[in-house]
Amino acid sequence: MNKFQAIIKFTMDEQFMSFVPPHRTYINYLINKGIIDSYAVSMESQTCWITLNTETKGEADGYIAKSPLYKYWTYHIEELFVYDSQHYRLPALQLN
Repeated sequence: MNKFQAIIKFTMDEQFMSFVPPHRTYINYLINKGIIDSYAVSMESQTCWITLNTETKGEADGYIAKSPLYKYWTYHIEELFVYDSQHYRLPALQLN
């Protein structure tokens, strides 16, 4: 399994917010299936970052294209060489 980072720029119009609830349902589904590792959105820069676990860039693109917000996005996907975070580390040892 490879890791890919989708870097998404979005624009908003009057209907954008009506697509947010089904989009969040879809994102939560992909997180629960282990396809999405992380999901972050900045309203300030209107940018979204999604880290996906897929075999190919095309497969990652397929998941992105199924979002209800897809028509508002311009994006590119990059394969990651290193991905590290606290979630991939062992818990800190707590001596009693």
